[in-house]
Amino acid sequence: MPNIVVVGSQWGDEGKGKVTDLLAPHVDAVVRYQGGNNAGHTVVVGREKFVLHSIPSGILHPGLRCVIGCGVVVDPAALIEEMEALVRRGIVLDGNLYVSRNAHLIMPYHRALDLASEAKLGDRRIGTTGKGVGPAYVDKAARVGIRMADLLDEPVFREKLAANLRQKNRLLSEIYDAQTFTVEEILGPYLRYAGWLAPYITDTELLLNRWINAGRSVLFEGAQGTMLDIDHGTYPYITSSSTTAGGAATGTGVPPTKIHGVLGVSKAYATRVGGGPFPTELQGKMAELLRARGNEYGATTGRPRRCGWFDTVVGRYAVRVNGLDTIALTKLDVLDKCETVKIGVGYRYRGELLTEFPQEERVWNEAEPVWEEMSGWQTSTAGLRDYADLPTKARQYLDRLAELVGMEFCLVSTGAVRDDTILLADSPLTRWFPSLRGSIPPR
Repeated sequence: MPNIVVVGSQWGDEGKGKVTDLLAPHVDAVVRYQGGNNAGHTVVVGREKFVLHSIPSGILHPGLRCVIGCGVVVDPAALIEEMEALVRRGIVLDGNLYVSRNAHLIMPYHRALDLASEAKLGDRRIGTTGKGVGPAYVDKAARVGIRMADLLDEPVFREKLAANLRQKNRLLSEIYDAQTFTVEEILGPYLRYAGWLAPYITDTELLLNRWINAGRSVLFEGAQGTMLDIDHGTYPYITSSSTTAGGAATGTGVPPTKIHGVLGVSKAYATRVGGGPFPTELQGKMAELLRARGNEYGATTGRPRRCGWFDTVVGRYAVRVNGLDTIALTKLDVLDKCETVKIGVGYRYRGELLTEFPQEERVWNEAEPVWEEMSGWQTSTAGLRDYADLPTKARQYLDRLAELVGMEFCLVSTGAVRDDTILLADSPLTRWFPSLRGSIPPR
């Protein structure tokens, strides 16, 4: 049985939640391998909408095992709130949800430092969600982080918390003029969280490898997107974890030799949240049209997303750094009313045509996009489930994107609902999951 990574191929918010939810019935387990509750995965099932932050999207399928891996940073209060919301809606967690004992905790001082440091940056703001994710990863790298395993050991937790507060309180008061914390005001609530979460905390690395060795299939669910990766993204306008496919191994303890493929997810256009470069960004009426039709507001924060045309330079970069085998394209229906659609095919920088993504901030700030324009189809594709039913011009657009990115699409999403999906035959996706083939009309 294959073990497949689902990774964002753009700036995040590509629709990974829907794709993971769609594939979940064909695997035995889904594992989140990085990020925190700054990510929001939206899944629509019938008339019900679920917004998940730390829990894998597969949790909506009864009996499917879902794992929060060691590469994730966890706010225990937010996780418990998310769990309780799911239980109220009839989702069974006991026996289906596992949390890595090596996952690091987001602490109240992390959230305070996140907000305070962002406020000090002025025009250089990253645009973080203020959830404390970045500072939690800072402590992890500095070897002063507190893990889930520590939360279950009160003397160790108290000792590490006291040591950290001696440093964090000085930083908060002397550098940021911000709120400080006492050991006791954090200790009490976190020990209550420990009691709540203890049944779910376990050695997930051991579990995952045992499942795989027994022939079970695992889907690795990423958060954010390729261009927000801490090493391969538009640094410093990035998240603080490894969002690319390589992070699936380090964030779970499953070796790369046991991962069989990588599925990228891209929108039919592009969006970005927060600051940083976005070469194909639009302004004015077209940006507003895409935002309104695509409901482009953050699942976690509600912030309006920046919108732009599809960037094939970014697409090729994502194919290369992730080793993509195929791409799922989402939100094609958002473009239905466009008279013309543009594709970013390169950047113009001081008279030079760039066809590979640059690494220098100076180039990002000065480069202008080079466009290729195509006729829009101006016919509804919403809810279509057969490739043959797509308008000719929509198919031409898909073919051109695939040609420019250098990668075929395996799936086209035509709506938010789980079943509003066109599955394309003879793709790596159908080879990985032959059980999909029965529902795929011929291309």
